[in-house]
Amino acid sequence: MNSKVYRDSWGIPHLRAADADALAFAQGRNAAVDRAWQIEVERHRSRGTSASFLGAAAVDWDRFARQARLDDTARRCFDGLAPATAAWVTHYVEGVNAGLAEGARRAPQFAATGLAPGLWHPWTPLGIWLSVHILFAGFPTKLWREEVARALGDEAIELFATDACGSGSNGWLVTGARTASGAPLLAGDPHRVIEDPGIYQQIHLACDEFDVVGLAVPGVPGIAHFGHTGSVAWAITNAMADYQDLYRERLREGAHGPEALGPDGWRPAAAHTETIEVAGAGPVTVEVIETERGPVITGGPGQEETLSLRTPPRVTGRLGFDALPGLLRARTVADVDRALDRWAEPVNVVQAADTQGGFLHRVAGRVPLRHPENRLRTVPAWESAYGWRGWHALPRRAVDGIAVMANERGLAAPLGVEFAPPHRSRRIAGLLRERRDWSAEEMASVHMDTRLGSAGPLLSVLAGLEGLSEPADALRRRLAGWDRRMDAGSTDASRYADVRSAVVRLLAAHPALDPLARRIAATSYPRELRPWLALLPRVAFALEGLLTTTALPAVDRAELVRRAVEEVAAAGAPPVAWGERHRLAPWRALPDAEPESMPGLAGDQDCVLSAASLPGITDHSARGPAARFVWDLADRDNSLWVVPFGASGVPGDPHRRDQLPRWLTGAFVPVLTDWNRLAEETRAH
Repeated sequence: MNSKVYRDSWGIPHLRAADADALAFAQGRNAAVDRAWQIEVERHRSRGTSASFLGAAAVDWDRFARQARLDDTARRCFDGLAPATAAWVTHYVEGVNAGLAEGARRAPQFAATGLAPGLWHPWTPLGIWLSVHILFAGFPTKLWREEVARALGDEAIELFATDACGSGSNGWLVTGARTASGAPLLAGDPHRVIEDPGIYQQIHLACDEFDVVGLAVPGVPGIAHFGHTGSVAWAITNAMADYQDLYRERLREGAHGPEALGPDGWRPAAAHTETIEVAGAGPVTVEVIETERGPVITGGPGQEETLSLRTPPRVTGRLGFDALPGLLRARTVADVDRALDRWAEPVNVVQAADTQGGFLHRVAGRVPLRHPENRLRTVPAWESAYGWRGWHALPRRAVDGIAVMANERGLAAPLGVEFAPPHRSRRIAGLLRERRDWSAEEMASVHMDTRLGSAGPLLSVLAGLEGLSEPADALRRRLAGWDRRMDAGSTDASRYADVRSAVVRLLAAHPALDPLARRIAATSYPRELRPWLALLPRVAFALEGLLTTTALPAVDRAELVRRAVEEVAAAGAPPVAWGERHRLAPWRALPDAEPESMPGLAGDQDCVLSAASLPGITDHSARGPAARFVWDLADRDNSLWVVPFGASGVPGDPHRRDQLPRWLTGAFVPVLTDWNRLAEETRAH
């Protein structure tokens, strides 16, 4: 299929073709050439075959992917696509297959692992989407709540009610009443695990039907989350909705295989075995079981705890890909709105604005109606009260001046249980209200704000302490004057982090939480789900509430903070800037042979610049802004974007790391759509 590839000075691909199908082929081929290693890793992860070249460390994920039936669900969802959408996705896959050999030659990881590029199936992009987002709704949090209730009582569940392991983002819409141009601005930054290469690829897609810039997910056609067509722009954040359920199953061996107890009695469960090939080790056999609720992800016949996972795509055969062509063709917010009526997973809060004065602020996706207990904990499969009974109506809200979405308990409150604290949302709204002449360039001051909204309770307890040793009292006085900004160059931010970590460790080790610690240690949940059950991070992210609740009367908070500040003061460590400790720690499927020194970061979990660390465990940051953008509706070429690393996923490529300095400082890369200012690659694809 004829198409042309152009590049700007940052190596960002600009693809041009005669029609949407030819453009899909070009996008697939480009993903294969620029990101071959990345997308092949994701393909294998979606199929549960990554251990075949990554070794034993990947077995746990492969087991989960197979037991959760990710590849089979992708196939079902592909079969349910509208014919035109299925053809469009297939053209993308054909492009990937056409470019993989070239991409693999450019990526040394293939030779290092002995991996040969494989064949993509038409449903592979849907499998990648499922694999990337299966944990977004945080269903493992239900395991955590179950263990908290069993160890400390039902009333203790709310002690840790915060977004501890979820995925969030910032997003905001400013109407023309508050911009210098008189046209809207749409901005944000998705917070995810920082991957190398990055999860978002800056791209420009143009054909006779549309011309769109946005952030694509390599391995997936179109632009799902963040895009600008020239006349309308859209962006999303995680709605924090709860739409996946865990059912406690009772299994037995029947005459023809396993059976599961449901509301209508014992019913056959589908079962088969699969084999995971493991590089450098022997194969691993996995039993795959599915009940009428869903795939069994832990346990099995004869085991004490067996749980099945029920998800909307598995139930309905719909993932939402029919929305993607409509987004590319959108001209107004009404077009975006109609397209997103077909969206399924993950469930997002969406903002959009167009050049005709239209605005959109809604939730998109599918959330089942069911018993309130389903959203909190695991529920018994054999009781009919916990079945699904249809789908929630999705909230929406008018836009007046500004609209902010930062995973807080706001628009999506009826759909979820745990949300991010309101600090980021309130801070963004407050900053935006300070002026009425915003421009795209000035939005960096919002993106990069480092004030830590959650510091108050700890600093308040600290301020009230008396009778401290002189070094500890000096530290107390120092932090009393701290501006609460987690700036990279701040030694006070570093001191605060020291005290916070000490408090977290002491609180997690307190006898009041010992029953919970012992119970968690005795569980045998799959390794891929265990981060949601780790006590230290749970205490760290719930610290604000734990320091103010009256539900733990055995905990003397003042004494605990006293011990922490004395411990830090007694250590006598010399002052170190926060950025010297708070370093970027990206995830790589295959770490470099020679570890690369990563830069220091500003920000922290509850800052607008949400570069999260794990207090009590590490100051390094593995989660943060996976991209930043500002969509300008006055002129698309005034828009701005940046990613943590660069446009290329190929080691040694000049565009593999060239955006990192800008990402670190809050600077942007210009969005460029004038074809006369772009360099055409010599080969037409």
